[in-house]
Amino acid sequence: MTDAWEAAVEAQIRGAVQRGEFDDLPGMGKPIPGRGAPYDESWWIKSFLEREALPSDLLLPTPLQLRRRVEQVPDEVRDLPTEQSVRDFVAQLNAQIVAWLRNPEGPRVTVRPVNADEVVRQWRTGRARREQLPPATEPVTATAPARRPRRGWWLPWRRRG
Repeated sequence: MTDAWEAAVEAQIRGAVQRGEFDDLPGMGKPIPGRGAPYDESWWIKSFLEREALPSDLLLPTPLQLRRRVEQVPDEVRDLPTEQSVRDFVAQLNAQIVAWLRNPEGPRVTVRPVNADEVVRQWRTGRARREQLPPATEPVTATAPARRPRRGWWLPWRRRG
């Protein structure tokens, strides 16, 4: 039974080769990727993450993901516009941490909720420091004339009335 099946498959492959169905396949004449590299059991996970442009943090267990997010809080809240938005961000992160603490799974890693007042204090000092820096101005060169501020198209209409 298997010999007959194999013979039928081989006949179909020979027919496809004769018709030229395998001629212009992508990657023809190129080496097989990873051919000389040692075997890696998780090659398909790594290729999936690379192909889909996903961060490798998704592979970490929940407590390590939460701990990494706690470490990145100052960078994530730096550009938030208001104190309330910073507090909302910290509250959302703390809700995820508390949900994990209620039903821990994965490795035992110490993860504590973030102190919102401390994050707001750091956010304020960073914001004050950025406001004290002089704004970056474009140097006026001899080839580029100084730019005048643009006037809105509605200004002439407003003056008529």
